[in-house]
Amino acid sequence: MSQTPSISQLEAEVVARRERLAHTVDELVGRATPKAVFQRQKEAARARFADVATTPEGELRVERLAAVVAVVTVVGGLVAWRQLRKR
Repeated sequence: MSQTPSISQLEAEVVARRERLAHTVDELVGRATPKAVFQRQKEAARARFADVATTPEGELRVERLAAVVAVVTVVGGLVAWRQLRKR
């Protein structure tokens, strides 16, 4: 037969649960700080870039990087041309 827990056992259980809850709340607050959110976003962006810019073996995908450079060059050239044309 199971024994009914004593008051001291119940109090100890309440204290232990309160400590676990406080730890969980502290952890959630730490995750929600702007610095932590920014860090996670930065890491995710780096991972996405690595997926796009490298093969699974870790080699650079030169053709993709060249395409990005070409697009940036064309867009930059168009912006500069429009600025010069306005003057």
